[in-house]
Amino acid sequence: MEYLGIFILAIVWDLTLGEPPVLLHPTVWFGRLIGFFDKHYKRRSPALDFVAGTFASLFVIAVAFALSRLPGFLPKWLCFALSVYLLKSSFAIKSLAQHVRNTIREDIEEQRKYVSWIVSREVSKLDRAHLNSAAIESLAENITDSVVAPLFYYLIFGLSGALIYRAVNTLDAMIGYKNERYLYFGRFAARLDDLLNFIPARITVLLFLPFNPGKVIQYWRKARFKLNSDKPIAAMSAILGVWLEKKGVYRFEGKEPRLEDIGKALRVYWAVVEEWIAFVFVSEIVKSFFVQ
Repeated sequence: MEYLGIFILAIVWDLTLGEPPVLLHPTVWFGRLIGFFDKHYKRRSPALDFVAGTFASLFVIAVAFALSRLPGFLPKWLCFALSVYLLKSSFAIKSLAQHVRNTIREDIEEQRKYVSWIVSREVSKLDRAHLNSAAIESLAENITDSVVAPLFYYLIFGLSGALIYRAVNTLDAMIGYKNERYLYFGRFAARLDDLLNFIPARITVLLFLPFNPGKVIQYWRKARFKLNSDKPIAAMSAILGVWLEKKGVYRFEGKEPRLEDIGKALRVYWAVVEEWIAFVFVSEIVKSFFVQ
């Protein structure tokens, strides 16, 4: 039952206290590590850039694995406490909702500021509808990245699975871009993130099914723009009945997204999160009987 206790306390921590301090946050450490490699490695050739990026990524992953094994060398009570802390650092339920809620602003310039904090696209020229869309898309996509995937890998591989996933997802967020600087340096991280998100992205869509199964399946079949990230976005578009669009990448049809639709998306988000927490909770109970 130890894994169940760690899971419960990590969820309680997230929902009450939110994120750990920046200086003590493992995700921040992973980001700074890859940032160090990125800054000091001078790009040379596609082959060398790929090798260097792969080495840097594997080093960060190794650090994540070592960190996940650290509690095992400590006294039992401290092992348990550190495990709760590390698991909490691998997912973000409350803070994701807070960041998206901050984008509900009547003043469009304020909304642009807060949307720019949660998306990588240029927001300075986006109109109101596309700002609303960007906020909803980020929420939908991050259900997988910030909630479903880390807990999925915790369920299967324990703390090591959760922290390694968080390291890989952080690598992808920082260097997994198809531009001149990262096309080869970040390719290993991007492909590994695609692989690790393949099942969780589809689990996320399944969690949307109770709201409107027929429409979710219909939109899911249209989600052929990207390997993973467009799947939960399609499901959210289906449930809200609004179009969600990243120009030049994907578009799911519906009515124009309004400011109040961000609030509706958040309500859907919390329902989906509750489903997933309940599933992991029951699964951990079932696992405990087999372990015993």
